[in-house]
Amino acid sequence: MNRTRTNDRFTRSRNGSAESGRGGSRSGSSARSRSGGPSRSGGYGRRPAAAQGEFALPRTITPALPAVEGFADLGMPGALLGALTSQGVTVPFPIQAATLPNSLAGRDVLGRGRTGSGKTLAFGLALLARTAGQRAEARQPLGLILVPTRELAQQVTDALAPYARSVRLRLATVVGGMPIGRQASALRAGAEIVVATPGRLKDLIDRGDCRLNQVSVTVLDEADQMADMGFMPQVTALLDQVRPEGQRMLFSATLDRNVDLLVRRYLSDPVVHSVDPSAGAVTTMEHHVLHIHGSDKHTATTHIAARDGRVIMFLDTKHAVDGLTEHLLNSGVRAAALHGGKSQPQRTRTLAQFKTGHVNVLVATNVAARGIHVDNLDLVVNVDPPTDHKDYLHRGGRTARAGESGSVVTLVTPDQRRGMTRLMAAAGIVPQTTQVRVGEEALHRITGAQAPSGIPVVVTAPVVERPKKRGATPRGRRRPVSAARRRPVGQSTAGAAA
Repeated sequence: MNRTRTNDRFTRSRNGSAESGRGGSRSGSSARSRSGGPSRSGGYGRRPAAAQGEFALPRTITPALPAVEGFADLGMPGALLGALTSQGVTVPFPIQAATLPNSLAGRDVLGRGRTGSGKTLAFGLALLARTAGQRAEARQPLGLILVPTRELAQQVTDALAPYARSVRLRLATVVGGMPIGRQASALRAGAEIVVATPGRLKDLIDRGDCRLNQVSVTVLDEADQMADMGFMPQVTALLDQVRPEGQRMLFSATLDRNVDLLVRRYLSDPVVHSVDPSAGAVTTMEHHVLHIHGSDKHTATTHIAARDGRVIMFLDTKHAVDGLTEHLLNSGVRAAALHGGKSQPQRTRTLAQFKTGHVNVLVATNVAARGIHVDNLDLVVNVDPPTDHKDYLHRGGRTARAGESGSVVTLVTPDQRRGMTRLMAAAGIVPQTTQVRVGEEALHRITGAQAPSGIPVVVTAPVVERPKKRGATPRGRRRPVSAARRRPVGQSTAGAAA
């Protein structure tokens, strides 16, 4: 199933790569290739002009394997196929059907697909299948998934956990905001797959708790956001430490010129698959721009939050998020705040409360724009319009996932109209524009807005009952020593052996 990649074909000069990535020449004379053939800048083609903000996708030299119709056609380990069935995953999404035959064969992959298109399993199943049957030594993982945020790291880990268990692979999540000692312990105990944010992984490497020299399969998920967040130097430094002949997969909802460096430098003759254009809109998603007077905006936001059903509301700043959350709670709306100023345990608890319906409104900054999946979430509201079209697409991508329907609503005051028109044009979206006032039918029809109860609520952490231990006795009472416990060492019973 796995194609053998010879060292001479995939030899990479780190010095040469570093020069090309730091402003050095990318011409054919200086750029090094992972193959004995043409260099990256020459052999993989002079790329045609691309739309502004994007880069032209590389041409694939070796023909890609055809897409499959079902997971059973892929030749994956039986345990993985069984796990897919038990999880109710029966038909591959287009990006999975197209990329898995090639990634399972060891090809580098460049995949672009909107949020909710199935990218996690597209790279995750290939990574698990190619790692199955191997055992990692202490501090030396065999596979690596780099992601930009803690939330996305946790979502990827949760999504892959049942499949990893099926093939007896150990996952470790390495993110900031959590105790580094526990993460170091997990790596020392041995973890075949590491899901990590770049900063925390670098910290663990610097401490001597992790080495990447045995990583043979590397995945970059949402690489464009890592570039936007300033992680590119850390990402390239980490990629330079993995096995140079290893497999690389880069998946993202958008591909822009920031990602071009990674593609040229680290992907060799990649299979390219794009589910839809980087600025494409989901067909099951409605886009509404609501023109509203500034004096009405606060009340309208409150009424939308009081709707029946869950909603994510995006604002620009942590201060604004906290202020709106407090106002909603005082108005009788069960709301919770999510932003970068919260600790990771707080963020994890808030997301869990939102996903279970313990709170109905998640008020958030862009930290929630990627890496969050909530079933049956049908409304996203931009209380503060985003300043970048990619942020708009990723915020909206929290709804209408995996074929479900949903709406993205943006509240726009008169002074924001011109900027919003430009942003929508950059995103390739023609929204429905409506002038609304609080209490009017249009606001209720589009968003479900209604007046809140006005009775303040307090959101507390749900009480989780811990299962009682078998044979537990009240504290302070000692259980009589049984005959079995008095039995000399070396003797056993059938029950004890079981």
